[in-house]
Amino acid sequence: MLLAIDVGNTNITCGIFDGSKMVATFRMTTRQVQTSDEYGMILSNLLRSNKISAESIDDICVASVVPKIMYSLGSALIKYFNIVPVTVDHTLETGIRLDFPNPGQVGADRIVDAVAAYELYGGPVIVIDFGTATTYDMVTEDGAFIGGVTAPGVQGSAAALWNLAAKLPEVEIKKPSKILGKDTISSMQSGIVYGQIGQTEAIIRGIKEEMGLKEIKTVATGGMGNLIANETDSIDVYNQSLTMYGLQIIHSKQKK
Repeated sequence: MLLAIDVGNTNITCGIFDGSKMVATFRMTTRQVQTSDEYGMILSNLLRSNKISAESIDDICVASVVPKIMYSLGSALIKYFNIVPVTVDHTLETGIRLDFPNPGQVGADRIVDAVAAYELYGGPVIVIDFGTATTYDMVTEDGAFIGGVTAPGVQGSAAALWNLAAKLPEVEIKKPSKILGKDTISSMQSGIVYGQIGQTEAIIRGIKEEMGLKEIKTVATGGMGNLIANETDSIDVYNQSLTMYGLQIIHSKQKK
């Protein structure tokens, strides 16, 4: 079985694949102070809680945007699983082309999401990841990843409100019943959610205009993606596990 690991700024998300079928997922908080033994024990225990033995893991594929933890995490994977993981970067054969002056600047998470969206849904496709940052990436019909947009994430934008304005409280991020709030909390929720919807629709529209295409499939993922996808017709598909499937697809291409 394959252990797919997505190391993000907020969480480390893991998926277990039996062939091309995902059989389990779990996550843990990204902490830069963990030792290799701590990572190894946490992963082993999470696998065990999902009734999967460490011995059943044959391969590991990792995408990371947090370089500082990779030495400890990589050491843990070698020590506890006896596997040197495939680590996603711009040098791997992924099935898409990185059409950038400096492909090494493209984040592994964006490569993985672009691969998954293109392989699962075809091109041209706009890939949106509602994570710590909200990213919008464009993959052409012939599989060229040609550029993207990086914007503040939903939770980061919300945190800016209550961290920078002394009288504004921390609120639950959800869609209020009406856009015009009657109190501080509902007005903040309206601004956070409808602001993100407006940003999403404007950027998608701008990408389509710049590409000269009216029809481009739009695929979203990420923790807050479902909230936004349910409120706009600009997003065609929400796939919570897009990154996991991208890791599985990329790993399978290394075997050929």
